Amino acid sequence: MKKLLIANRGEIAVRIIRTAKEMGIATVAVVSEADAGSNASKFADETVVIGPAPAGLSYLNHDSLLAAAAESGSDAIHPGYGFLSENAAFARKVQEAGLVWVGPSPDAIDLMGDKARARQAAIDAGVPVLAGTEGVLNADDDLEAIAADIGFPLVVKASAGGGGRGIRRINSPAELRRTVELAQAEAKAAFNSSDVYFERFVAQARHVEVQIFGDGETWVHFGDRDCSMQRRQQKVIEEAPAPNIPAVLRQQMRDTSVQLARQSGYLGAGTVEFLYDASRQEVAFIEMNTRLQVEHPISETIAQVDLVREQLRVAAGEKLGYTQDDISFAGHAFEFRINAEDPDNNFMPSPGLIEKLDLAGGPGVRTDFGFSAGQTIMPYY
Repeated sequence: MKKLLIANRGEIAVRIIRTAKEMGIATVAVVSEADAGSNASKFADETVVIGPAPAGLSYLNHDSLLAAAAESGSDAIHPGYGFLSENAAFARKVQEAGLVWVGPSPDAIDLMGDKARARQAAIDAGVPVLAGTEGVLNADDDLEAIAADIGFPLVVKASAGGGGRGIRRINSPAELRRTVELAQAEAKAAFNSSDVYFERFVAQARHVEVQIFGDGETWVHFGDRDCSMQRRQQKVIEEAPAPNIPAVLRQQMRDTSVQLARQSGYLGAGTVEFLYDASRQEVAFIEMNTRLQVEHPISETIAQVDLVREQLRVAAGEKLGYTQDDISFAGHAFEFRINAEDPDNNFMPSPGLIEKLDLAGGPGVRTDFGFSAGQTIMPYY
């Protein structure tokens, strides 16, 4: 791998560029017309403008990104997170163009992107799951009987959903059919698939996830994280390792996450997400994210590892060169996400000029930031 194109923007683009430079890999930033003066464009060795400001015409435009790779002579593409990072069709196009895709195989992305199939894969790997349906609901299913077996309240989930989207709670039999119909319509509109399934609802759960990594022959974990501090179903503060979890449940999550990665032949970085029900002392699979997470730095901190470096090494054909026994954990880390929001307007997004920016520093403090004072937070992303 000699030249890496980063198919992303902002903080994660800057973060990937930093590690690539340390490894002696040339970097290419892609920017929309609105991002032409971004820090990613300043720090990269080369910059290619890929289209107008709207993401659909730039950062989500397959043809523009592949053309930028060809124009710059890049031999690899790192998708970062968000945008096309979990788009199997784009991953296939990258590989078909003869480029290295820094991520898991398109088949693995497809599998874990289908929540019903992912749930079955988790069951096959011995990962604990909530009571629910086997596969997606069919037109001739007896919804009342299935729901009664699971118990109320329950949730109906879009099989193609993710990130907290495509989920509706059903409290009683009277709500059942209407809620399923609404969920199917929403899923079709948002994800182009009306497939849905049922799971038991957990009222007081924590969100805990395990960072896994694989090279095709060896699979390991880099500990766990608590991501329960959320607002509008989006993570705000994360903590590693997850606090106050019984040792036997922590080990169960870690071991079964690695087994799921092994069974899937998983390549690169991934995250297996769980619900932790303290009242029942149980953990249950939510989903697997087939990409680098926003919160990966806290796992890097406690495990003393650079996950982007490992991604690039493995994508280039190298092996990890170590096993789980070689990984040790030290300390405790928090991540606080800084968002441009208006506290006087229900913390709604607030794009605009950054007039002043003073970031924390000192021992034990790490700042991953994609912007500087004098730059503008765009409304498009």
